Amino acid sequence: MRGKLTQSVAFAALLLAGCDFYYDRVPSPDDLLKLVPWFDHMIKSPAVHPYESNTVPRNTVPGTVPINRVEGDWGAAWNNGQFEVADAIRNPLTDSAAALEKGDTLFHIYCSVCHGQAGAANGTVGPRMGAPNLLTAQARGRSDGHIYSLIRYGRGVMPRYGDKIPSAEARWAVVTYVRKLQADAPVAGGH
Repeated sequence: MRGKLTQSVAFAALLLAGCDFYYDRVPSPDDLLKLVPWFDHMIKSPAVHPYESNTVPRNTVPGTVPINRVEGDWGAAWNNGQFEVADAIRNPLTDSAAALEKGDTLFHIYCSVCHGQAGAANGTVGPRMGAPNLLTAQARGRSDGHIYSLIRYGRGVMPRYGDKIPSAEARWAVVTYVRKLQADAPVAGGH
């Protein structure tokens, strides 16, 4: 009897030792899931179709051809004072009610604190920052692409707003609204 008990204890010890061996070498179910290349819900992921939305700014990689509505990047030229690319860009929006309404909203959210409600540089912080008056002959003489580039990249005391207004259409709406402000007001003196 004592021999059988010793054998049973030895067998149990061997089994328990074997459990550790077995446990350490059995793959986890999490590891098995990594082997599945595709799940049906992944098709709804934004990573599958990254260029279907233009709500996130995407700069074209140098040396590549942009597809769909990807906007080019002329920031380096702009920052070096080469405005030719910006001046050649045309506003794709008309002064439709929808564009003006969107531009009005965005202007009053982002721009009026410096440029004032009507663009006269009399906003809350505009005089302290030296914000330019948008109603001067000089501001009116700027191309739409120039104003768009100022919004996107900033320049001088104007900070960059391309990350705050990431949609190209929204930035053009602001340009359209600025043009309406300029059309509705007399030309201001100064710069």
